Amino acid sequence: MKRTIRFGIIIVAAALAAVGCQKKTLIQGVSLDVAFAEPALSDNLITDVTYTWKTGGDFQKFDREYHVFVHFWHNDNLIFQDDHAPDPVTTAWEKDKTYTTTRRIYIPKFIDEFDPQFKGEENLRLVVGLVNPYDRSGEAPREVLSRKIKILPPPIGTPEVIYESGWYDLEVDQNNPLKQWRWTAKEAKCIIDNPRRDALLVIKGGANISQIKDQKIIFKINGLAFDEFVPSEGLFEKSYPIQKEMLGDKDEFTLSIGVSQSFIPSKLTPSSKDERELGLQVSFIYFR
Repeated sequence: MKRTIRFGIIIVAAALAAVGCQKKTLIQGVSLDVAFAEPALSDNLITDVTYTWKTGGDFQKFDREYHVFVHFWHNDNLIFQDDHAPDPVTTAWEKDKTYTTTRRIYIPKFIDEFDPQFKGEENLRLVVGLVNPYDRSGEAPREVLSRKIKILPPPIGTPEVIYESGWYDLEVDQNNPLKQWRWTAKEAKCIIDNPRRDALLVIKGGANISQIKDQKIIFKINGLAFDEFVPSEGLFEKSYPIQKEMLGDKDEFTLSIGVSQSFIPSKLTPSSKDERELGLQVSFIYFR
């Protein structure tokens, strides 16, 4: 079974606090409940979040299509968001109805457990509402829910991903520090702790399809291929439920990412001085 995961801007999501919740309904006849799949969430975790919108008898039909903004704040800093278009569109909403959307989010590793100020958890504020993305009149976003949330470190024994061989140094977009990636050579390997249980593997990357035609991407665990594909678009996200039997009986296992064709940028683009042999651009590997 394979399925594609789509993420919003990646940096932090959080665990739902059991207490300390507040709701603000600034749109007549509209309320919202947000529920996470896990009862206690940590950083470095992929999980589902369900948005349940309810309209009352006093709901006034929308005359425009609003988008949902989902913001996670730490003090005055916006550190994660899951903005999206609702389904159905808001102009189709009616009185006394319930509309539910479930989306998958990523909680990246961000907690510094060695910080002397760290007290075992972090608090964020989740703010959700509606905004007209096409409005030019200056209409302000309309907040529907504000909730305090709690973030914990990952449980002891969470697998660690080690970039072993075939990887180039981490690169960062100068205009967007949150956008980071590593290039592989023709094949790159990771060493990952064996959790001795079923787990989820997610790989997000990019292929140079404009210059390298029909480049096949091959994923292997312990030398055995479990997927091969030619991406139809430059960017891709792949999700795989991994059964524990695939990981072997050793304390660690090897994840290999390879391509059928590598390339050297300076040979494809005369203005480039990059002499590296490149395979695939990888921005995200998750195993837990």
